[in-house]
Amino acid sequence: MKLATRMWLLGAAVPALGILLGLIVAGGWFRHHLEAAVDRALLAQAAVESVSLFDGPEGRVHLHMASSPLVESVRLFAPTGDLFGPDGKLVMSYPPRLSSEPPSTEVVPPAAVGQPPRLSTQRGPGSARFRVLLVTVAAPRGGLYTLRLSASLAQLDGSAKAFHLATLSLALLFGALLFLLQAVQAQKLKTRLRQLREHIAALREGQLDHSLAEDAGPDEIGALNQVLRETTAKLLAARGGQERFLADAAHELRTPLGLMRTSLDLALRRPRPVEELRTTLEEVRHEVVRLGALCQRLLDRSMMAQAEWDRSPVKLVRLAEEAVQAARAEAETRGVLIEIRSDDPCASVSGHAPALRQALDNLLSNALRYAPQGSTIFVEIEHAPAALRLAVRDQGPGVPASLREHIFSPFRCDRPQSSAKSDESGHGHGLGLNITQEIAARHAGRLFIDDRNRFGARFVIEIPTGTPAM
Repeated sequence: MKLATRMWLLGAAVPALGILLGLIVAGGWFRHHLEAAVDRALLAQAAVESVSLFDGPEGRVHLHMASSPLVESVRLFAPTGDLFGPDGKLVMSYPPRLSSEPPSTEVVPPAAVGQPPRLSTQRGPGSARFRVLLVTVAAPRGGLYTLRLSASLAQLDGSAKAFHLATLSLALLFGALLFLLQAVQAQKLKTRLRQLREHIAALREGQLDHSLAEDAGPDEIGALNQVLRETTAKLLAARGGQERFLADAAHELRTPLGLMRTSLDLALRRPRPVEELRTTLEEVRHEVVRLGALCQRLLDRSMMAQAEWDRSPVKLVRLAEEAVQAARAEAETRGVLIEIRSDDPCASVSGHAPALRQALDNLLSNALRYAPQGSTIFVEIEHAPAALRLAVRDQGPGVPASLREHIFSPFRCDRPQSSAKSDESGHGHGLGLNITQEIAARHAGRLFIDDRNRFGARFVIEIPTGTPAM
């Protein structure tokens, strides 16, 4: 069922039908209420007549309503009365019968004494309806008389008809208004949903540059529109970042491959002495090491994004000791010391131990590249508000302000290369800090540079305590 049809049905047809049924029920109640009022009026009139029925001159029977001084004023809506004697024959009527009318042959025998009044609805000439009350009254001198009061229901039927006509007209008008409003609303919703559908279809086909018009409606569709626009912008940015990443990776791979090819072409151009060939092979090996390290970092980055991490308590001091022990050989080669500082030996976080170890290894490797000979690298564990911090601080040249904005992007120059150290390990392609930032983000944390450190650089991994790994 289409949205417009559903809105017309549920928003207009069903309410209009409910209103119509409600009016029918209300009209029935209204008619019943009016008829009950007529019945009460007839009973009240019968009570008055039965009291004064036999108090006429010389004890003659008479109808009190016939001698009322207001008889002419109430003749149009006052009930008619007939009194029947013990033999069931008509004794008198109100209003009096005309002399030209034939005598009544109607016989209404009295009921048993004590029988309750009998009410009924009868039809007269021209389908006119009357409410009839029969009451048996005992005469003081003996004998049972029957009093019949009849009230016309013409005014009641007219009032009920006017009520139904007015309410039905209002119901039809209200139903037409509902249909009109629902039609307008359905058209607006159809337009808004069509825009969302077309945009999602474009996203399904990979058209991330498809623009979605802003929907300022303060409802769920407007909120969905905003979420889709933000999601599309993030997807577009992610695709741009992926394309840049692939381009940078291709560039990083092409550079050592080009150097290797150049070195091999020069070596093969003419016969070379063994020493020259050895030098060429060493240069090629150096580039192979760079390629291997770059491929390993690319593989680490891909595996990190796809792997599902198990969460477990990780003691940061033990993690730091393992990482420092693994980096100690390279630190001794470079003439650098590594020291662990912690204000809480039992500090632990809930996370993925191998990933946190890789992040710390990346920071230590980065620090070893720039730490001057004879300096000390500090691995610091400290508490922060609702978090724990794992920091690596070196005494190198630091990070210039111009590089800090892109320091965590892949394939970016991290810091000025130390002139005292060569880069034999193959690092320096800019993926280490990017991978470390991803690891921190997967732990609902962050990686940042501590601006308070005046000498060297201090990289800090902050992980919220009690937060499960992502």
